[in-house]
Amino acid sequence: MNVFKSLITGAALSVAVATSAFAAGVELNASSTDLAMQGYDPVAYFTDGAPTKGDYRITSSYNDANYWFSSEEHKAAFDADPEAYLPQYGGYCAFGAAMGFKFDGDPEHWKIVDGELFLNLSKDVQARWAEDIPGFIEKADTNWTTIADKDPASLQ
Repeated sequence: MNVFKSLITGAALSVAVATSAFAAGVELNASSTDLAMQGYDPVAYFTDGAPTKGDYRITSSYNDANYWFSSEEHKAAFDADPEAYLPQYGGYCAFGAAMGFKFDGDPEHWKIVDGELFLNLSKDVQARWAEDIPGFIEKADTNWTTIADKDPASLQ
């Protein structure tokens, strides 16, 4: 339970810093300029197997959020099928969603599971989530149906 308490304490800052964009009734974790994933290239996780900062000059918009890419090829892949590359839970922390909260997903703490991208808040939270990935995904999927359209601060 200490990890959860630390998650709650540390997440207050993430909630305060992160703003959101609403797309198709689902809140996305995006900056005040609607930049998703802190400017990281969502396609790179699948093609390069690593978090990669995107280039602000190579941009696509999808569901009221802006995505940056490290190459024109990545942009083209995203434009052809954006849903294949988007992080789950609107880019919020997968462990947080499992606990019923929306915390900032850090693009440096990620995992692809069954072809889907998941982000977590921190290294410690990622380690905790890794203890039962299928169970936490199941909990997060269930919780997401009720928290997707809620403001992160309202879940505190």
